[in-house]
Amino acid sequence: MKTFSKAKRLDLLPEQFFASLAKTVNAVVKEGHDVINLGQGNPDQPTPQHIVEKLTEAAASPSNHKYPPFRGLSSFKEAISAFYLREYGVELDPETEFAVLFGGKAGLVEIPQCLLNPGDGVLVPDPGYPDYLSGVALAGAHMIKMPLREENGFLPDYSEHSRNELENAKLMFLNYPNNPTGAIATKSFFEETVTLANQHDICVVHDFAYGAIGFDGNKPISFLETDGAKDVGIEIYTLSKTYNMAGWRVGFAVGNKSVIEAINLLQDHLYVSLFGAIQEAAATALLSSQECVHTLVATYEERRKLLISGLQEIGWDVKAPQGSFFAWLKVPEGFTSVEFSTYLLEEIKVAVAPGVGFGEFGEGYVRVGLLTTNERIKEAISRMENLELFHKRD
Repeated sequence: MKTFSKAKRLDLLPEQFFASLAKTVNAVVKEGHDVINLGQGNPDQPTPQHIVEKLTEAAASPSNHKYPPFRGLSSFKEAISAFYLREYGVELDPETEFAVLFGGKAGLVEIPQCLLNPGDGVLVPDPGYPDYLSGVALAGAHMIKMPLREENGFLPDYSEHSRNELENAKLMFLNYPNNPTGAIATKSFFEETVTLANQHDICVVHDFAYGAIGFDGNKPISFLETDGAKDVGIEIYTLSKTYNMAGWRVGFAVGNKSVIEAINLLQDHLYVSLFGAIQEAAATALLSSQECVHTLVATYEERRKLLISGLQEIGWDVKAPQGSFFAWLKVPEGFTSVEFSTYLLEEIKVAVAPGVGFGEFGEGYVRVGLLTTNERIKEAISRMENLELFHKRD
């Protein structure tokens, strides 16, 4: 069989970090071991039943067996508008300020293709979601790392960047609540971001994937709540985390009209929008009672308390996340993030994600997901307690 060469642009893509991590963990599982996987980011709860029932009903409708409108159902976009007004007090025009996405990840990779030319600069959080780099690479753009340091609340310090870097930057990715650190943004930080973006003509893309998940009674804020935010950027929201709809692949971008039009133009050539039944079910999720969301956040908060208090009790000095469903934990002294992750997997069959997989400044940490039952979290802590590493600290 003849072998055809890949396009050179595919050679620019970074290694898919999560695929590599899953491969490593699955190899241990195939050996017959009981692995507690705390390294994944896949929600473990089912989609709420009322959303599933709406999908079932909508899938039976012949109107959804045809191509949907290229840029999405009006009913879905109107639901998004109502959702943003209700949750964040933000008014949006359903016709000009929305782009329906095949999940948030697709939008994050598409945006650099829409706005950047080869050599343009992109400000990217480090540590950060690895797929930001994928879109940057495909666009032939230049990555400018924004270090997220614990002493700064895992918010970027814009004063670290030279004027030349800021002038070269055409795009900036932000993500709060943050994956992997669990940090949340402040009102003053978003105000500073809008000012910077205006000064240097930078388009801000706020990845709001974990927008519903804040702890200790703190509701995460939307970037678009900030005065002038729509002038300088967009926000990407996904239903994957808020409503446990990860496998449904439905999300949306909202905000600046010129950016939204660029996304829609690209997608006009790639898709004919999402299956109409999924859009109808997504509208139901956004418009109906949010009690299922409140219950889900309470579940994650209970797991957070169990994990953090349990690890502190066995002698691991860790801090609780402020939002998202991840904990960002400093590795014990004497380990790199990869060494410690390997140690836990080999010694006690507990999988965590090494921080360096999220960027250079993720070294020294591991990411732990709150995406398994209380019983499995307790079992993971029990296994760690038996490690010689923690006995030496007694």
